[in-house]
Amino acid sequence: MNDSHGIGGHPEWGQPHGGGASGEAYRRDLFTYLSGLVLALILTALPFGLVYWHAMSTFSLWIAIGLFAFIQAMVHFRCFLHVNPPQENVDELWLVLFTVLILVMMAGGTVWILGNLHSRMY
Repeated sequence: MNDSHGIGGHPEWGQPHGGGASGEAYRRDLFTYLSGLVLALILTALPFGLVYWHAMSTFSLWIAIGLFAFIQAMVHFRCFLHVNPPQENVDELWLVLFTVLILVMMAGGTVWILGNLHSRMY
């Protein structure tokens, strides 16, 4: 495979120790990935802590977990998938929304089927 774009085939990166614009792009992307990793770990640990220490009522806990999950999805889109809706192509945004629709249908269908099976067992 001919890797004409430098490290990992990313066209903006170039060499990591080189100077100029390519080194700056590498550092910017590295910072984005590392900050996304830290945010993802924090947004995972906080709901686990809330559940472990019974910090809220059950309903509030469900709301908090959903909120943290939504924020974490936005962090993943921005930091790892590099989807930035105001700057992105509309076709890519439609692709992301269609993917979310399919995932919601799959998860909802699974919960529906499992709930139906559970109700039939008792």
